[in-house]
Amino acid sequence: MQPASNSVPTLITVTVISYLLTAGADESAISFLALWPLQGNFMPWQLVTYAFLHANLMHLAFNMYGLWLFGGAMENLLGQRTFLKLYFASVLSAALMQLLVTSASGSDTPTVGASGGVFGLLLAYGMCFPRHKLMLLFPPIPMSARVFVTLYAAIELTLGVTGSQAGVAHFAHIGGMIGGYLVIRQWLRRGRWS
Repeated sequence: MQPASNSVPTLITVTVISYLLTAGADESAISFLALWPLQGNFMPWQLVTYAFLHANLMHLAFNMYGLWLFGGAMENLLGQRTFLKLYFASVLSAALMQLLVTSASGSDTPTVGASGGVFGLLLAYGMCFPRHKLMLLFPPIPMSARVFVTLYAAIELTLGVTGSQAGVAHFAHIGGMIGGYLVIRQWLRRGRWS
């Protein structure tokens, strides 16, 4: 096992500071950094910057909790460089999936939040620690990481296809999981962990 490094606390700190700076900012500043659909105000840097913005304090809190919970374990296992590759590949693949969905649907709504990166970490955690027990908050039922990740992915896919829970980028979450899967598969193929 590789020693822990500081990427997770740094990512959390930068994201919280970004939230505080944009909470009272002019809407044009936020629009400049949010992920806009291709038919909107899309700019290439938004593929990353959107992950440092959040709609509200609850959105920020849930994402930072997930980053702390799953990110620490993944960084300890993978090391700083591969962990950052995992996180940002998930952020990027979530953004690309969201762009595909908004292009197909004709949506003109921008996307913000680190959820894609967090979902990539969640999927990676389930792949690397499939038997570890996780406890749900509601209802408080323990289940293996593999079952938890599979159930969560199925829920996200269902909500995305049915259009339920408007305002949540469910397909971006799935996109983040795809990015996480690809990085962990590459890492495993190189025989980094058995």
